[in-house]
Amino acid sequence: MEEEGGGVLRAVDLRLLAALRDCGRDPRVAAAARALSWSGEHGALWLAAGLAGAALDRERRADWLRGTALTAAAHLASMGVKRIVRRPRPGHVEPLVRTAGRHSFPSSHATSAVAAAVAYGALRPAGARLVPPLAAAMCVSRMVVGVHYPSDVAAGAVLGAFAARVGTTWTGARTDA
Repeated sequence: MEEEGGGVLRAVDLRLLAALRDCGRDPRVAAAARALSWSGEHGALWLAAGLAGAALDRERRADWLRGTALTAAAHLASMGVKRIVRRPRPGHVEPLVRTAGRHSFPSSHATSAVAAAVAYGALRPAGARLVPPLAAAMCVSRMVVGVHYPSDVAAGAVLGAFAARVGTTWTGARTDA
């Protein structure tokens, strides 16, 4: 089961991906994972949510637009890292979706999802409790559809959280718990 790089971490990555991809055998799980993957392509869901927040919350429109810009910037940073690392997508599982690119590390879906959860969560909008579970589901969906290793998703989530957390001072949002 060990491929290039081998080792315990690699074996765990492969086994976790295989287990999560197996969840996609259930047609309902596969459909949900495909829908999440599709809606998160290029950060679309999260960018749309930020723009909707800007349209609906006129008092904090500038903060929402900054949060949207942070989400987009985190996504772009992830794409830049992919071009440097160039890790191939998993080849040992059958993917349920097509991907925009060939590279896997880090997951840009995870980056934009977590960046949005942090940036928009700091604005404390109505319905903010729904964003973290939706972001987590987006992250898991990338493994269920078989296009990312768990380490890709974890790295994307860390990158997204870091980018948004650093940028929250620019948005003017509160970052205290």
